Amino acid sequence: MFRPLSIFIGTRYTRAKRRNRFVSFISMTSMIGLALGVLAMIVVLSVMNGFQREMSSRILGMVPHATIVGVSPIDDWQPVAAAALKNPEVTAAVPFTEMEGMLSHKGSMQPIQISGIDPAQEGKVSIVAQHIVQGRLDALKPGEFGVVIGEITARRFRLNVGDKLTLIVPEVSTAPGGITPRMQRLNVVGVFKVGAELDGSMALIHLADAAQMQHWQPNQVQSVRLAVKDLYAAPKVSGDIASGLGANYKSDDWTHTQGSLFSAMKMEKTMIGLLLLMIVAVAAFNIIATLIMVVNDKGADIAILRTIGATPRQIMAIFMVQGTVIGVVGTLIGGVLGVVAALNVSALVGWLERVSGQHIFSSDVYFVSNLPSELQRGDVVLICSAGFILSFLATVYPAWRAAKIEPAQALRYS
Repeated sequence: MFRPLSIFIGTRYTRAKRRNRFVSFISMTSMIGLALGVLAMIVVLSVMNGFQREMSSRILGMVPHATIVGVSPIDDWQPVAAAALKNPEVTAAVPFTEMEGMLSHKGSMQPIQISGIDPAQEGKVSIVAQHIVQGRLDALKPGEFGVVIGEITARRFRLNVGDKLTLIVPEVSTAPGGITPRMQRLNVVGVFKVGAELDGSMALIHLADAAQMQHWQPNQVQSVRLAVKDLYAAPKVSGDIASGLGANYKSDDWTHTQGSLFSAMKMEKTMIGLLLLMIVAVAAFNIIATLIMVVNDKGADIAILRTIGATPRQIMAIFMVQGTVIGVVGTLIGGVLGVVAALNVSALVGWLERVSGQHIFSSDVYFVSNLPSELQRGDVVLICSAGFILSFLATVYPAWRAAKIEPAQALRYS
């Protein structure tokens, strides 16, 4: 089979045993370093994807994807929900009321976000029922002023199911200050734990109780909560629905409450990816040192090739092929090992915990009890492409230097 001269000699130089074993050692370390850099990037970015997935599923499984808020309390939420469900992106629509206040228990206080829900329908838009660790969500009954609190709140106040605490909410009044606090005694009927900050900042009560605390009719609600298929389409979807309902409605979505958190996570992934790319770059540019040594070692061979008719372009191509082969092999090895490691990192951490007897990810400290990993094809393609490109660029200078060797001068000192 016909092969160009540059490819034939370049691949032969890669396979051949050199007289200078130090050059072979440097070439091997360049390949290994490149493979380890690619391996590290794939595993670390996969783990970050896993953490982001866990955060998304837990936090965005608790907070509303989007809401259609009435300018005044909504008397009949069913028509609003029906209008929302006509949008193909909306999977569920349930009544929802939200308040801010302070929880007080035995002299201790903390701010809290109170969500008024319908326990029978909450499962359509929330994962809270799957994370109840004490009591039951359906224990929220209208008129009984029950509350389901987060595990951090329960631990801070040392509360269990059946205990009582006080909710303080601001109320507009005709007093000189304009606002007076209103206190409501609540009974703890459940505790949830999703393993995020929401465990200490969120509590749930029944819709009817929320309406009573707001001096509304029992059937009045603040908004309709939506669950959407594509989280990143929530602003547009809710905006379109609110526009179709008229001026008495406005939209809100998760990007206003949790958007900064996920923007920070995205920025963190980008910055860590760039830092790890520097490892790949250092390993790739070790190829420069390898090829410069090879050029010095093969000076006489280059001169002979030039005297029998090889052009400077062919000489340059020979060493570019050799360096590129080192880079391609190193990147492919690192890519394959990285994919295997990323797919099995959770099992590996579990094995280490069993062998050592130590919990690396204790559920008492971290919001996850294992090391999540999500391998994304785009990350693998991007990392391997970066390895290929950096390896190729690293061959340009040594190959150009080889092409500039004068045959007479190289043979004179060989």
